[in-house]
Amino acid sequence: MHIHILGICGTFMGSLAQLARAAGHKVTGSDKGVYPPMSTQLERAGIGLIEGFSEDQIRLKPDIFVIGNVISRGNPLMEAILDAGLPYTSGPQWLSDHILGGRWTLAVAGTHGKTTTASMLAWILEYAGMAPGYLIGGVPTNFETSARLGQTDFFVIEADEYDTAFFDKRSKFIHYQPNTLVINNLEFDHADIFPDLAAIQRQFHHVIRTVPRNGMVIYPQPSIAVEEVIQQGCWSEQQTTSIGECENDTDWRVQPLAKDGSSFSIHLSGRCQGNINWALTGQHNMMNALGAIAAARHVGVLPALSCEALDKFLGVKRRMELLDDIAGIKIYDDFAHHPTAIETTLAGLRAQVGAERVLAIIEPRSNTMRQGVHRETLSGAVKAADQCYWFQPSAMSWELKEALGDWVGTLVFYEIDEIIAAVIDQAGLLVDGEKLHVVIMSNGGFDGIHQRLLLALRACYTNEK
Repeated sequence: MHIHILGICGTFMGSLAQLARAAGHKVTGSDKGVYPPMSTQLERAGIGLIEGFSEDQIRLKPDIFVIGNVISRGNPLMEAILDAGLPYTSGPQWLSDHILGGRWTLAVAGTHGKTTTASMLAWILEYAGMAPGYLIGGVPTNFETSARLGQTDFFVIEADEYDTAFFDKRSKFIHYQPNTLVINNLEFDHADIFPDLAAIQRQFHHVIRTVPRNGMVIYPQPSIAVEEVIQQGCWSEQQTTSIGECENDTDWRVQPLAKDGSSFSIHLSGRCQGNINWALTGQHNMMNALGAIAAARHVGVLPALSCEALDKFLGVKRRMELLDDIAGIKIYDDFAHHPTAIETTLAGLRAQVGAERVLAIIEPRSNTMRQGVHRETLSGAVKAADQCYWFQPSAMSWELKEALGDWVGTLVFYEIDEIIAAVIDQAGLLVDGEKLHVVIMSNGGFDGIHQRLLLALRACYTNEK
């Protein structure tokens, strides 16, 4: 089969393209702004790329066009496809029809932690010798790529609640029909497509409806939003997770052994299954691990072996990824896009570094953040940091300064160069032996601030220009 993908350079569609090529299909695609690293990955896989969405691409005569959710009516190629009556489908539907069919699908859903938990789960299965396929919306450090077919029937997928395509407004995960479903958490997000939390809960209820009777749904307690979804109906086995001493009698529990979350024990039905000692931190990552371990057990991996695997888990790129340590100044890249993710990430770092200085640099880039849905919770989300530098995007209609108040550690900037200069000034105030942790938080490229800051710091503290 020849498929032509519209919007091929997105994380999901680019990964789907590589899976399709590995499955023996001819794959071509087009996008606006074809650039590395995804363009490099696709070209290496033998996938032909076209810049832009010109109407003449219908002359390629693929068997079907696969439409990414970045494509809308008015796109010239999409209009030509519709005018000619040519066959088309969505990426999630094509994945379901041609990759997931007949396989045991383990899906990880939730507002936060999907990429990390899915990466943990894929790594556990790999470590256990089960050679799973996977599609993850990030780059797991334990693997070379963000997607692969695998060698067995097991397939791990990051299950996103964002909409499928302009012609299919259901959440992507509705198409995956998972046998094992992990729900990490549930909060209001994606304000550009969902009017309220109840609308998101309805989509989660729909995906639960697709889990078979011999499947399993794994979810945390306490979580009112998730429990309200379960109460709408669940026809599969359920297992619950919690952290520390929980008032509810949960199936799985994680017990912290170190304040920063770098060491903890795993308990099932009140009995310890093993300990984990790793480089990750934070309560959120302990819960991510617990969900992955519970899902792996559903397909036969003993919790003790899962703990052993996670001892060797290296994390995910752009999830508190340490970019460099320059003269005691550590620069991290983190994908945080929601106040809860910001808060838990900074709290984990604070628990790890103690009294050492923490500076957060945040770009409120997601559609939900730009619309100001979470403006009232922004200042509280960064309380674990000593200082926070916020970037005011030009396209945002409301002012960060008004929302953030008078917290002494907060500054708002309108230019990236001004942020870099301010960080350099802060670094110059460090006394001998003092450490500074700089966490750059954005779900986008942030105008190249990561490398620009690293270059500036190296120029100040080394001979490297």
